[in-house]
Amino acid sequence: MRILTGIQPSGRLHLGNYLGAIRQSVELQARADDCYYFIADYHALTTVSDPAALREATLGVALDFLAAGLDPEKVVFFRQSDVPEVQELTWLLSIVASVSRLELAHSYKDKLAHGKEATHALFSYPVLMAADILLYRSDLVPVGKDQKQHLEITRDLAVKFNRKFGEVFKLPEGFIPDSVATVPGTDGQKMSKSYNNTIPLSGSDKEVKKAIMGIVTDSAPVEAPKDPEQNNIYRIYKAVATPEKAAEMAERLRAGGYGYGDAKKELLRAYHELLDPFRERRAALEAHLDDVRDRLAAGAAKARVEARKTLAAARRAVGLD
Repeated sequence: MRILTGIQPSGRLHLGNYLGAIRQSVELQARADDCYYFIADYHALTTVSDPAALREATLGVALDFLAAGLDPEKVVFFRQSDVPEVQELTWLLSIVASVSRLELAHSYKDKLAHGKEATHALFSYPVLMAADILLYRSDLVPVGKDQKQHLEITRDLAVKFNRKFGEVFKLPEGFIPDSVATVPGTDGQKMSKSYNNTIPLSGSDKEVKKAIMGIVTDSAPVEAPKDPEQNNIYRIYKAVATPEKAAEMAERLRAGGYGYGDAKKELLRAYHELLDPFRERRAALEAHLDDVRDRLAAGAAKARVEARKTLAAARRAVGLD
């Protein structure tokens, strides 16, 4: 079974990325026979317009995944733009992609509602995502709930293409793990770079402390009992601490006499306990960036072997051979 997943280098990754996509991907490599993981830098161009920032973020994602334990010997790990076949396949899939279907994409409508310009790249984002998935004949695609519709579009495009031109594409299945927590940000919304409410993975100790100490709380006094599940510090803490430690903090909050300052300090300790080994490995990798680039290039070479097979089949099907 082949598993495929990608992550955008749209900025520095954060605690929510680590507890969701990164940790899940590392765990999957031990359970799956065949994994393809890519850094979706083409996709990132819909939000990142600074070339230097894109290069830095792309390398940053590579460092984060490798530091978390991703093994390039077990996983085909590569940069999306190093496999140009994905762009030609995007065009071939566009033949069967209806405008009315793409207009219904939740992500597209949400971005327009937040003031994004209605560019072709933003509109056709699901088609490029479909090409990412279908190019490697993926069986299983881990997706967040916000990406579930894009996988449905992928399957629709594959069915329509196969029906019109003959059987070329395998239909992938989506996988939404129940165990992946949605980590709240410092303001209580979902942790996201878009909301500027993140706790960084690779920032300095000072930046991490500033983010945690800036978590938004209510004005309840120290002596007042507090509901843990309505408390933003606790909701982040239970995502990084052991269940036993989380239960202890919950009890202190309910009992009263436990202030938000102390809770934030405990969260900061838990953050470092969980992530300091990762941060040390990342710093070591950062000292040898050429090795990281070589690993991405080697992964791309493997990915292109599969990509060329699929693209050749699609070209033959439409008459371009």
